[in-house]
Amino acid sequence: MTGSESEGIQLRRAVCPGSFDPITNGHLDIIARASKLYDVVHVAVMVNQSKKGLFTVDERMELIRQVTADYGNVKVESHHGLLVDFCKEREIPAIVKGLRAVSDFDYELQMAQMNNGLSGVETLFVPTNPTYSFLSSSLVKEVAAWGGDVSHLLPPVVHEALVKRLGEK
Repeated sequence: MTGSESEGIQLRRAVCPGSFDPITNGHLDIIARASKLYDVVHVAVMVNQSKKGLFTVDERMELIRQVTADYGNVKVESHHGLLVDFCKEREIPAIVKGLRAVSDFDYELQMAQMNNGLSGVETLFVPTNPTYSFLSSSLVKEVAAWGGDVSHLLPPVVHEALVKRLGEK
């Protein structure tokens, strides 16, 4: 417990969930904005056993820790299971999600309503910076695998790790 928690002050908490394989500047923009609104932002690297990631969960978590270190209020964790269970275990009342386009909204609204119905957790939608409205980890990996320059779409340490990993394949 931090000093303020032990004194009975309730910290405002939120979670930014995702697979982050790898974390992009778009993800980082949403996390940075959430970190200005909440006292503690949990970045939940969600584990999906049916998906084979380019980076291991531990590698993703370490990259996220490196690129969010300056924020001072970001905790990076992994979770296998329902996001609402992650929230319940940590008493997190809010999920922060970035929306890139209208097409994201349909799916994310269904998820938000399901999460609220299961646990009462609220979802806040943050419009993505237009610079990153097309950006996804999958697209970045695909372009990079074909030799395209994605350095402007990733934090430098993440770009370096991506180039190294793709060079191993």
